[in-house]
Amino acid sequence: MNDFDPERFEEKYVHYMDELQTAYRNAFEDLHGRYDSRVLQAIDRQVLDGSEPFYEGDGEFRVELPEEPRERVGSLPVDDETFEDVLTEFTDRIELELSRVFGFESDE
Repeated sequence: MNDFDPERFEEKYVHYMDELQTAYRNAFEDLHGRYDSRVLQAIDRQVLDGSEPFYEGDGEFRVELPEEPRERVGSLPVDDETFEDVLTEFTDRIELELSRVFGFESDE
């Protein structure tokens, strides 16, 4: 892994692509088996592909989601509340994984 540099994170897809992919993959794997795989895959492929991670400082990251994430996935076998709960947990997990991958958090 590269040493983290907040200024280089502004061009994250140039400097930190491997770390970003690792964080997103780890988050997906952590939730796999706990939720319907169709819901996880839809969120991963149709919502998170349009997300943007930002470094907030002090080892904290934020994932900004595209507008209208529920509409992006079309019909799914879950109600809106469940979808929002899974999306929130997925996003929270990505933010935690980003902190971990970049060395701000230890493995749980």
